[in-house]
Order: sequence, then structure tokens, then C-alpha cells
Amino acid sequence: MTEDVGELTLQREMGCTREEFVRWLPGATRCADVKLDPEQAVIALGDGTVTISFRQAAPRRIALVSIPVLAVSFRFSRVGALARAEFMAYFDLYTKRGGG
Repeated sequence: MTEDVGELTLQREMGCTREEFVRWLPGATRCADVKLDPEQAVIALGDGTVTISFRQAAPRRIALVSIPVLAVSFRFSRVGALARAEFMAYFDLYTKRGGG
């Protein structure tokens, strides 16, 4: 059985600013080597790469509360399914905000 190592893109919205996201990147990627541009980060993951593109979107408003929204795209190239799942699980855990 061969592992799927093609290309996969995931889209999501995160409740944070660009500045917060950039601050989280070293920890969320386990201090991997990150090449950072104004709206993109490229991370080596095994024999492949994860390209994370991000841009500030319109905030969500609920009554007087305004929540920042960052549109984020993860593009995995030559990264196996298990490595993708492990990367996203850790990334999500690290960037998760506390709640009730």
C-alpha cells in the first residue's frame, strides 16, 4: 500500500490577527525552519513542504463585539497523509484559544 503524497489544500478561517498568527508560527510548527513573506510561510516537512497563505478578512461582529478573522490556506506538497494529519493536529492544538 502506498501513502498518498500528492498535493492537498485546506482552507479555514481563524479568529486572530496576522500579527498573532505570525507570533504563533514558531511554536505551532515545532520550531521548524519557516520562510516568511508578508502573506505566506513555507515550512519544510519531511521531504515535502507546507505553504501557509494568510490574509486578514473582514471581522465578525456580534453586537458590540468584533472578532478578527484571518483567512488561512494550507497547501501540502509531497507530504504523506500521516504527516499531514500530525502537523494539523499539533498546529490546531497549539493555536487553539482557551474557552469555558
